[in-house]
Amino acid sequence: MSKPKEKKSLFQNDGFQALLASLICIVLGMLIGFIVLLFINPSGAGAAIGAVIKNFLNYSRASLQIKNFGNTLVKMAPLLMCSLSVLFCYKVGLFNIGVAGQYVVGACISIYAALAWGLPWWLCLILAIIVGALDGAIVGLLKAYCNVNEVISGIMLNWIGLYTTNMILTTVKESTSPYTLDLRLYAPKSVLPNIGFSKLFSGNEYMSIAIPLAIIIAIAIKIILDKTKFGYELKATGFNKNAAKYAGMAEKQNIIITLAIGGALAACGGAFLYLTDYELWECTSSSVPGMGFNGIAAAFLGGLNPVGTIFASYFIQHITSGGAYVDKSLYSSQISDLISALIIYLCGFVGFMKLAMKKYSAAKAAKSGQIENVNAEPEPAVSKEEDPPTNSEAKPEEGGNE
Repeated sequence: MSKPKEKKSLFQNDGFQALLASLICIVLGMLIGFIVLLFINPSGAGAAIGAVIKNFLNYSRASLQIKNFGNTLVKMAPLLMCSLSVLFCYKVGLFNIGVAGQYVVGACISIYAALAWGLPWWLCLILAIIVGALDGAIVGLLKAYCNVNEVISGIMLNWIGLYTTNMILTTVKESTSPYTLDLRLYAPKSVLPNIGFSKLFSGNEYMSIAIPLAIIIAIAIKIILDKTKFGYELKATGFNKNAAKYAGMAEKQNIIITLAIGGALAACGGAFLYLTDYELWECTSSSVPGMGFNGIAAAFLGGLNPVGTIFASYFIQHITSGGAYVDKSLYSSQISDLISALIIYLCGFVGFMKLAMKKYSAAKAAKSGQIENVNAEPEPAVSKEEDPPTNSEAKPEEGGNE
């Protein structure tokens, strides 16, 4: 008889290990952040860390809580797209640090197409995706054919994208301020539709289809990577480029396609934010927006799983927005960025924690297996009735001659 399959414990499950490792990072990050607050000003440390965690719950009225919860979701959508960009490329063995620049060029073309050309929102979104894909494809071409590390070319393109965006959007900015024109006033048809979300979130006008679209894209990325031949080929290229080439896969083409998709995702995130009119672009910006780099944190905090990244993106944005409620007379508003940075730093230990848990569970399973073998009862002997007849028994009796 075949032995029944041994059921894995919950602790041995890869998904549970990734979740537990991420939760440990979050708790440790919050704890270290609290200790830092104690050193800065111990009298308000508890209230400050509480304000960061509570975020929109700092409001007493339910309507204001719901409205500000919507603001957190509005900024979660672009963060999720940036984290998916990092995740998709990382699954193929590429580190897309150019996600910040791709986010910027997506914001640039969507804002310019709206204000200068008066295009509808869906055309602005498509243009952002195309330009972001071209940005990522440049990095891919340099990697595939010139062997230029994608980190170096990505960082260079981040700054090129930033200052090019500043120059282009200067033509559609307000004359008396460094900010671009208000989309709702000058290009209302370019604003993303809210399809009734505004009513659900106490009249929050910035709620839009960007949020459900980002979640749908995350699920689609999960299916593509895990359930399709295309995703398998991309991951195979990431595991071993030479082996993929030997197997007949177009490894250079896969590198270019991967980084182009990563660029399209990040640029879509930029369009998701600025086409809601939640923020206006500042044409004197001298630093790349932190949204792209926060996407790196969300990708790793989510265990490099598209579904986990949805929750990780919300958490990162939740504590980032929560920093606005810290008492400014005691602490800087950037205290939430400090806590985020601590969590990001600890994200580097997620892989180590998962490895440690796997070793522990394997050792525990081996030990329990040995105990079972010692305590196992010997198999019962086969009864004589069930024994097959021997050669002597099979022979007929020989009769004697009378």
